[in-house]
Formats: sequence, structure tokens, C-alpha cells
Amino acid sequence: MTNDSHGLDSHGLDHRGLDSQGYIAREGSLGRIQDAFRPVVAAARDRVADVFGKRLDSAYLYGSVPRGTARVGRSDLDLLLVLREEPTAADRADADALAAAVDREFAEVDGVGLLLLGRARVLSERETYDHGWFLACLCTPLLGEDLAEFLPRYRPSGLLAQGTNGDLALLLPRWRAAVDRAVADGDERELRALCRRFSRHLVRTGFTLVMPRWGGWTSDLAAMAEVFGRYYPGRAARMRAAAAVADEPVADADVLRAYVDDLGPWLAGEYAAVHGVRAPRSGGTGPGHQIRPCSSR
Repeated sequence: MTNDSHGLDSHGLDHRGLDSQGYIAREGSLGRIQDAFRPVVAAARDRVADVFGKRLDSAYLYGSVPRGTARVGRSDLDLLLVLREEPTAADRADADALAAAVDREFAEVDGVGLLLLGRARVLSERETYDHGWFLACLCTPLLGEDLAEFLPRYRPSGLLAQGTNGDLALLLPRWRAAVDRAVADGDERELRALCRRFSRHLVRTGFTLVMPRWGGWTSDLAAMAEVFGRYYPGRAARMRAAAAVADEPVADADVLRAYVDDLGPWLAGEYAAVHGVRAPRSGGTGPGHQIRPCSSR
């Protein structure tokens, strides 16, 4: 490990994603959406309102589209829908159908992901440092009441690190099984999708491992890898490589095996030693491992 360091000029992170009071500033806004993505956002917004109607409490964008960093034909469109009640199987089927329809119609996006949560869950004490933080800091309001008004403000703390990515050890057995299935099926498309998903998760976990020491927040994967590398230089090259693969995924089983047999277990162990392990949670996934967007292309 290295001593704490300051700034990342090449990534414009001198302010470290914090406001003037040291809280994590909310990233993204509707004003940052690039012109190419405005039609798909408008269509998704209208269809969410039509499909869910009074069941919908609020809807949010997250990811590269509201950050203004999306790439035409390469980036996915990610939405969080908060329902008045806990989502049902019928709600999830409606969300899947809506996502698939929008993805088919708009070539500008490479997949549409919808995360469904109930209002009570998002605002619960148990979710304060998981979905609560996710909504308040990483999601841009699109429809309905902004539930961030009912949530605290967040600093880059160890408690936040544990709540957001403290479950990697619990995920690794499922990751190994998914890799085994894809290899057995010879499914290159699935291997590429797993490579993208696992790479993103590992880079984000590596970043949140050191986030409290660095004292800031970023969602840029390359910047996350650079921050991580300042504290773990011996693992820096592998984390940078994971960030690159997250951007340009490959159908390479060897890359995935290295994740589940080496980088993943090491990172899970280090995370547990530094921040502790988050208790298993029932009923869905946390922000660190979102449901993979569907793609018909």
C-alpha cells in the first residue's frame, strides 16, 4: 500500500465529487443528457408512466446517460423505478417487456435496464447505505417525487463502503457457476456480457475499498482504477485492465477465471479485513450488482 495521495488531475477529480460541505454531490442531471439520447429518454419516461400508472412512486435515470458520458450504440439506458408497494412478479414482467420494447426501437442504446424497488424498502434504515445512498447520490429524478429529500446526506465513509460493496464474497460462487454455464454452452455473447458485468463490479469494489481513505467519489471506471492503484500498487495493473475490459468486454473465459479465482477472492478478503462483510439481504440486488440490461441486438 501507499500513503494517502491527493487529486487526479488527468481525470478532473481535484474536487473529488464532493460539495462545499464535504458530502458526496449528486451526479448527473437531465441537462447533461446528450441530444442523441433525448428521444430514448423521453420514450422511456412516457412508457414508464403509461405502464405503471398509479403503481409508480418515482422514476430515476442513472449511469452514463444522465452523466453525459454515454456513447451512441455502445451505452445502455439504466432506470430505477420506485413503486408504491413492493414489486410483484407482474411488475417485473411489465418492466422486462418495457425494457425490451425500448431497446428494440432505439439503436442509440445497447440495452435497457430497469431496477424495481418498493418505496418503503428504499427509505428503510437497512437500506440507508445501499439503495438509499444509490438513489440520493447516483440517480437523476425523471418522474414523481424525489425521495432523496427523505434520505440523509452522505460522506465517503467506511460505513458507506460496507453498505455498497461489502458482499463480493457472497457473489463469487454464483459468478463461478455462471462462467461454467457459459463455457459449457460455448456462449460467446454471454461470456462477453459476464466479462463486462464482473469487470464493472470488481473495479467499483476496488474503488470503494479505498474510497474512505481517498475521501471522495467518482463513477468513472478508469478513475476508480487509478485511485485504487495508489493504495494497492501491486494490484494496480490488474485493476486498470479490468476497467479497460469493462469498457471493451471480451468473450474470454480465461479473463473470467482470473476474476473468480484470483482478483475476486483477494479483493473480497481485503474488503472484509478493512470494512467487514455486509450481511446477506433478501429480495433483490444492491446497486453494486444491478440487474444486467437486456439487449436484443
